[in-house]
Amino acid sequence: MSQNKNALIRYKTIDKCLQNKYRQWSLDDLIESCSEALFEYEGRENPISKRTIQMDIQLMRSEKLGYNAPIVVYDKKYYKYEDEEFSITDIPLTETDMNVLTETVSMLKQFKDFSLFNDVSDILQRLEDKIYAEKSHTKPVIYLDKNEKLKGLHFLEEVYQAIIKKMVLVITYKSFKSTEENKFHFHPFILKEFNNRWFLIGKKKGSQPITNLALDRIIAIDYDFNLPYLDENFEADSYYKNIIGVTVNSGLKPRRIELWIDAINAPYVITKPLHSSQRLITENEDGSIIINLFLIPNYEMERLLLGFGAGLEVLKPEHLRNRMQKIIKNALDKYNTVNDTEI
Repeated sequence: MSQNKNALIRYKTIDKCLQNKYRQWSLDDLIESCSEALFEYEGRENPISKRTIQMDIQLMRSEKLGYNAPIVVYDKKYYKYEDEEFSITDIPLTETDMNVLTETVSMLKQFKDFSLFNDVSDILQRLEDKIYAEKSHTKPVIYLDKNEKLKGLHFLEEVYQAIIKKMVLVITYKSFKSTEENKFHFHPFILKEFNNRWFLIGKKKGSQPITNLALDRIIAIDYDFNLPYLDENFEADSYYKNIIGVTVNSGLKPRRIELWIDAINAPYVITKPLHSSQRLITENEDGSIIINLFLIPNYEMERLLLGFGAGLEVLKPEHLRNRMQKIIKNALDKYNTVNDTEI
């Protein structure tokens, strides 16, 4: 159980004890009650020191957790709430508080596939309980793009733990181009999300280049505890600096790409740059613009540029312009072909 959950259980237990004004609560009594509560949740002994409970009481008294609990000591031995009606579960929330918390809970739940967010599940539950208790039923106004039907999402937690613990994976994988499954060792470095898909980045062997694996193409995952993990100092920021997406074409260097954008799309491209390297070169009288990008061309970049249709034109380099022209011509040929299924 995470330390966050342990602490929350202790806070709730101490609160429950101090609400019982018909009993005197010494530090040892609070330790015993917290130990029993943790045993109930974990199923095993979890020793708690006096200092831990003393620190818990100090935190509950402070503004850090928002409790400001009026815990006092009497007879130099026993603890109680100075306000007998106080409880950390009865802290009032303003309407603004509830609106903010509703949206926060909604956003955090988008990341439910990661265990690090499971660590705050108790906090989220407490926030939801508080919101419902205050009878503030508001519809969420913030929605993140997600695809619940995307395959491979159930591997997120397993892969995340493997990266953290530096474990060598044995992956059964089937790419879109392959007709058969392929099994290989893989040293995972990072997880990367692009266009609502997750990718595992790492190496098959030390002598091989960095590889990205789409989680939705992974069939199964196993482990090899006998093979040493390839502990490279992988710098994701520098590795992905000059690309869009996840595909880094090894051996290619970034090139200056000059694009014409029509007047309709120009404001969108200016306010939301296609890449961090984007620079505005010319603003034309008709509202169109010319921009420069400094990129290594890849599949994801091509898809992005093609998505603008007639609203974008590749001016330079010549080879990219020719490639885009060929792709567009092939697409046009598809539409010029007579459709035999037409009625």
